[in-house]
Order: sequence, then C-alpha cells, then structure tokens
Amino acid sequence: MTLIHRQAASGGRDRAPRGTAPSGTAKRSRRRANALRGGVLAVLLLCLAGCSPNDTFTRFGFPNPVTDQGKITLSLWQGSWIAGLLVGAVVWGKILWSVIFHRKRGNKLPPQVRYNMPIEILYTVVPFVLIAVLFYYTAKDENTIDAIPKNPAVTVNVVGFQWSWQFNYPSSGVTEDGEMWNPSLPASQQHLPLLEIPEGETVLSNLTSPDVIHAMWVPEFLFKRDVIPGHPNHFSITATKTGTFIGHCSELCGVYHSRMLFTLKIVTPSQFNTWIAQQKALQSSAAGSTT
Repeated sequence: MTLIHRQAASGGRDRAPRGTAPSGTAKRSRRRANALRGGVLAVLLLCLAGCSPNDTFTRFGFPNPVTDQGKITLSLWQGSWIAGLLVGAVVWGKILWSVIFHRKRGNKLPPQVRYNMPIEILYTVVPFVLIAVLFYYTAKDENTIDAIPKNPAVTVNVVGFQWSWQFNYPSSGVTEDGEMWNPSLPASQQHLPLLEIPEGETVLSNLTSPDVIHAMWVPEFLFKRDVIPGHPNHFSITATKTGTFIGHCSELCGVYHSRMLFTLKIVTPSQFNTWIAQQKALQSSAAGSTT
C-alpha cells in the first residue's frame, strides 16, 4: 500500500508499475488508433495526388480529350472509376477490420448473419442500384455522342482503304489523300493523309470503305467508329482545342494495318477557311494543267 501511494504521489496520477503488460482493451484501442491514422494518411495522399497540376492522375490513364464528346466519355470513365474505388474501399475496409479486430481468440463461434433479412436485402439492393445508375449514364452519354446534327458546319466524307485514307470536303470540292506511313523515311518526309477541321464547330464525318473493315480512331477523341464496306457510318465531333494529332486504323485490316495512319490538324475557323481556299485553288490549277 505504501509503495502504491508513493507512485501516485510522485507522478501526480495513478499508473501501473513498470514492466506491467498492457491490458487487452489497451491493445485493441492502440490498434484502432493506428488503423485510423493509416486510413487518414491514405486519404490525404490520395487527395494530394489528385490536386497535382498535371491531371493525368484524375483521367485514370485516358488521354486529354480534344472534343466535347471526348469530355463526356471521360466523365463517364471517371464516374465508373470513382464508383469502383468506393466499393473497393468498403470491401477492403471490412476485410482489414475483420483481420485486425476480429481475429480468432478462442473456440467460440462469432455471431453469424445467416438468414438476416435486412442484410440480405441490402446485399441485393446496393449492387442493383449501382448497376442501374451506371447503365443510365452510359445510355444517356451514348445517345449524346451518337447524335447526328442536321446542319453541321463542316462535312467530311472519309474513305478508308488498304492501307490509307482519303478525306473529301463536298461543300468545297477539296480532296485530301496521301501515302501510308513508311518506316524507312524520316518524319519530315512522310506524306500522310491530312484531315483538317476547325475548332469550336460541328464536324460530321461520313465513313465508307471499298474493301475490308477498318476503324477510324484518334486517341484524343476517346472514341472510334468502324468503317464497314456496304454500310456507311457516321459520327459528329466538336473540337475544343487546336493542335496536331495522329489518327489510326484500329481494326486489323491486312498486312500493313499498322502503317494506316493519318494526320489530324485542328485549327481556328479563320485558318480553316484560308486552308480550304488554298487547297481549292491548288487542286483547280492542278486539274486545269492536266486537261
């Protein structure tokens, strides 16, 4: 008794003698505190990564979109990832909670949840709601992306063939074609087909093929469309930024499929009108010189 009173008086509070093992309650409290600190740290790191000036992280691997339609696709992709991460966080959180705080401490069977009607209803309703929400936004965004405008600012007739592309602007009579990519030539000497479109204006593309199935794909569109013989296809885009990009054929179409590239150039409307006028004059003079 005298020893206990001396310890209480010297420390200002009662405390266990040195060397005494902490109780089970103290251990569990310490584990809970450590788990909470780890969870808070993970959330902070995730937030800091998402606040980076480079938003590559927030796109979850997608290229930076250059069209209004691409932004819609990106938002759907991000929403799907967020939903998946939240579900994963809940599942992994329950698994880790069980591993840390409900380890076997004896032969007594822990409480079971079989035939628990509220929990079974929850297990059924939550996945159904998640799938229904994803289906709704997928259908809505797909209808928006597939919409064909009645009066597009620019119409381009696209012909995909083995193994190159041709772009025709019917309103001006301008036709652009080129050669498939040649690995033996430097980039400055490549003459790829050129697709030039204006920024901020609706562009309608009509796709046809005279031979086999191709697919027109620009990664920055976050979108592609099949080019099928005997089945004309269409899609519409509105570019949001200028720049030069590389387009591909994304459908295996033969020996030189990988060389079936084209150049996409997005320019301002005034630059586009100037380019169309120049190409029209060049092609008219070339046609006159051959007659």
